[in-house]
Amino acid sequence: MNEKRSPRSFPLVPIAVGMIVVLGLVAVLLSRGGDDDGSGVEAGSVATGSIRETRPVSVAGAALPPHGEGVDAAVGLPAPEVTGAAFDGDAVAISNDGTPKVLMFLAHWCPHCQKEVPVVAQWIEQKGAPEGVELVSVATATVAERPNYPPSAWLEREGWQPVVLADDEQGSAATAFGLTAFPFFVALDAQGKVVERVSGELTVQQIEDLVARARGVG
Repeated sequence: MNEKRSPRSFPLVPIAVGMIVVLGLVAVLLSRGGDDDGSGVEAGSVATGSIRETRPVSVAGAALPPHGEGVDAAVGLPAPEVTGAAFDGDAVAISNDGTPKVLMFLAHWCPHCQKEVPVVAQWIEQKGAPEGVELVSVATATVAERPNYPPSAWLEREGWQPVVLADDEQGSAATAFGLTAFPFFVALDAQGKVVERVSGELTVQQIEDLVARARGVG
């Protein structure tokens, strides 16, 4: 903020030089706007300091049909592959890499998600991560104006251990897997095919059953 001075203390030449310097700095910053060095904020992302609550995602493959009641039409279909990043920018991928997976889609403002996260966190704390099955969570439907924001701080408070993929503002990852309600779980087998999808709060036993089905047991 410039200090207010009397007209007699405003030499014109220094002012002109100062303006040139400022304009030069602006031009440099604008020319670097396309770089993603982790210090800036992409267009369309919700950010808190160096943490970004939404991240761009890329989806390959056909989207699954929306999840609904009755027989799930997605069972047996190959799951789409999603590449993106965690809140801190570390790369995260949901890919067909030969490892069974259980995906958990969470919204920070969803009261059912807020109840489910501590259940899963305590289960992992007590029993450890399930052997041979990768747990991946997706923070989606992120809106700064809604309760319990930001999701990064919420999950950190809960001691959340599974890797987190930050969905984009359009919810591209959630749409690709046919999400219709929260929390949303998707079990994938070692071939990357959908074994089961379920929404709502699950008990520890139901979570373990879902993990077993991803393994091909039960």
